[in-house]
Amino acid sequence: MKKKMIGILLSTAMIASVLGGCGGTSGTNDAPASTPAETTNSAGTTGEEAKADTETAAPVAAADGEALAYAGALEIMHYSTSEESQGNGGSDGFRTVLAAWDEAHPDITLTQNILANAEYKTQIATLAAANDLPDVFLLQGMNTIEWAKQELVYDLTDTIRNSPYYADYNTAYFTPFTTEDKIYGFPCLTGGTCTVVIYDKQMWKDAGYDSFPSTWEEVEKASDYFNGEGITTVAFGNGGKWQANSDFMSTLGNRYTGPEWFSSLIAKDGASFEDAEFVAALAETQRLFTETKIFNPDYNAVTNEDAREYYIAGTAAAFIGGNWDESYISATLQESDPDKWANIGFAVLPQPADATKAPNSQNIGLGYAVAINPKVAEDPDKLAAAIDLAEYITGPAFSSFVAENYALGGLTKVADVDLSKFDQITQDFYNWSYIDTETCEIYDSYINSAVWDVFNTDLQDLMNGDKTPEEVAANAQAAYEANY
Repeated sequence: MKKKMIGILLSTAMIASVLGGCGGTSGTNDAPASTPAETTNSAGTTGEEAKADTETAAPVAAADGEALAYAGALEIMHYSTSEESQGNGGSDGFRTVLAAWDEAHPDITLTQNILANAEYKTQIATLAAANDLPDVFLLQGMNTIEWAKQELVYDLTDTIRNSPYYADYNTAYFTPFTTEDKIYGFPCLTGGTCTVVIYDKQMWKDAGYDSFPSTWEEVEKASDYFNGEGITTVAFGNGGKWQANSDFMSTLGNRYTGPEWFSSLIAKDGASFEDAEFVAALAETQRLFTETKIFNPDYNAVTNEDAREYYIAGTAAAFIGGNWDESYISATLQESDPDKWANIGFAVLPQPADATKAPNSQNIGLGYAVAINPKVAEDPDKLAAAIDLAEYITGPAFSSFVAENYALGGLTKVADVDLSKFDQITQDFYNWSYIDTETCEIYDSYINSAVWDVFNTDLQDLMNGDKTPEEVAANAQAAYEANY
């Protein structure tokens, strides 16, 4: 049977992050600035696309499991365009494993409905409102609760827990797609951190530290040395307002609350921004930025792009940002200052003295999941095919491909990844991101922008000393109750 790939008018806007949060900054490698429209031929792809798909899919084994009984049409809607996949590990991997599954099931006519990310979000919401969702589609975490209530997404709880891949799943990634103990999607694509401390190993050795300190108390002590040398201890930029939320609070907050608090907040299950442990996290944030000399004085005026230049120039001994900043810093220093590049180190946020949870955590997540329209269940054979597709394109084939080709990670843990083809800094960052640290959620990947707009603005005031932690918490809770 012929395979179909439908091209829909694609945006010229920047491709959004695989992660829903991080201020819309790319959570993958080198997303393109624009995505021209894809064209189709009678077989559904252009000759070049078919050739590329065949070549890319070759390293991936055909889908596992028994032969499927279903023979017919199956539709999937996603945003991994051919242009986006150029240099973007998540999209390239998604298209690769999708092509492999398609090739392994010649009796199924797989139609791919592909839009750019921004158009995808608009179109999928329109289709949901009309109760006309595709057979298989990408579910955003912030839509899970409402769409589950409306019975727009199929309950995959038993399917996921009985999956042959379940033992290898990073189960923390299921959180945003879970409500009332039911799971509605297979988390997909790749995750990148929004909170990594990048530090110059030699500069910290000169200050008397073999590695970046594990507590803020030690960072404060180190600041005495660095300030005396005219060097900023840690560079940070919150000029875009979202950085303090994505790159700082969602990890620091987890050190006080643990993951259950934010899961409860997402599920509207009793947690509150005014809970004592979260207010304590706000208080520590204010203390660090107003009472210590750790950060650059212009932290609320400059962006993370500005702040990382302080690190690159050597006027800051460390920098806090996201994986996109790591990519930029590494590429820049490898070309301009190989010695400084070789001294790049990675660390988690230091632990506050009064925090008792998750000292080795950093925020990382998968903002989308492969979900299934409940109407598909009217045909059990078609449902089995849809589940097989969803399970395969998020399973070991995908995770192995992105690990080996891009040093990225997915839903499935991959053991013994051969990273030898990558430089040492890339290897170190892969291990730091996916092996050596614990994960927590990125706050602004979930809930909604109406809440975060209030919170992010108040965070700037908090960091300037113009609002109390209690005021920030109360305003955030009021916005949450009014808008979520």
